[in-house]
Amino acid sequence: MLTRRHVRVKVMQCIYALTRSNDDSLEKQQKFLKFSIENTYSLYLLMMSLMKEIHHLAKNQVELSAKSYLSNSSSSFDDKKKFVNNRFLKMISENKVLDEELEIRKLQNWYLNDEYVKLLYKEIIASDYYTKYMYAESSSFEEDKQLVVDLFKNIIAPNEKIYDYFEDDKLTWVDDIPLVNTFILKLLKKTRADAVDSYFLPPLVKDQEDVEFSKRLLSKTLLQNEKLVKEIEGKTPNWDKDRIADIDAILLKMAIAELLNFPSIPERVTINEYLELAKEYSTPKSSTFINGILDKLVKEYQQEGKLNKIGRGLL
Repeated sequence: MLTRRHVRVKVMQCIYALTRSNDDSLEKQQKFLKFSIENTYSLYLLMMSLMKEIHHLAKNQVELSAKSYLSNSSSSFDDKKKFVNNRFLKMISENKVLDEELEIRKLQNWYLNDEYVKLLYKEIIASDYYTKYMYAESSSFEEDKQLVVDLFKNIIAPNEKIYDYFEDDKLTWVDDIPLVNTFILKLLKKTRADAVDSYFLPPLVKDQEDVEFSKRLLSKTLLQNEKLVKEIEGKTPNWDKDRIADIDAILLKMAIAELLNFPSIPERVTINEYLELAKEYSTPKSSTFINGILDKLVKEYQQEGKLNKIGRGLL
């Protein structure tokens, strides 16, 4: 789920939080990093459980009022049973492994805030996706799946009230939401009819090395702060360090720490990654500014033999 780029974002968030506090404890920031990474999985589980709760709400409505009708609809459409019996939705809703993980993490957000579930359900049953599906005389597993994919992509994932709720709950989730939603959408599209319960509990990271990378990048950047600041100042003679945007300074220090301490990562990969982060998180001119400094430093380090890059894919 988590990519190297997203791991770098997590480290950036930790260092930014440090600059805004009076606590320079490396141990505290390492705990915050671990907490932030693990919380990405909690966000994934909450998004998945949102679909579970929507299904449960529909099921309860059918059980409580079998004769409830939607305006201008036939009885076979109004009873909502087709939606409740959607095979793909039931795979998620009745997933015991997912239930156990939610219980272990004590994620009861939608039980405590069921107005969001009701809001989404109302939007769903008013949508063209729902209407078209319910009017179809029959449905296959693929058609059931397509409905869920369409509802998630067009109604659930982009919902602004859900976004605001997550933003208020945990600040780091603002950067996690696009990643998690994109991942879920891909997961839903690839789901087979014979998928086992554990399919919906994918690993947080593809490789444990990514977690170790985040820890090392954080510690190297923080512990070598004074050295990294001098490296930046040496390449910005016309800049007052107080005029450099906080995010620019953080990204530069992270990039330099990565160049000098991670020989298996090609310098061009490092530079490109931080330029992309600058475009997304800093000022319009930041990527050009950062690129100029890193380009000078790489040439200098190469001449001095400081990079010593190893492994495959080197430029």
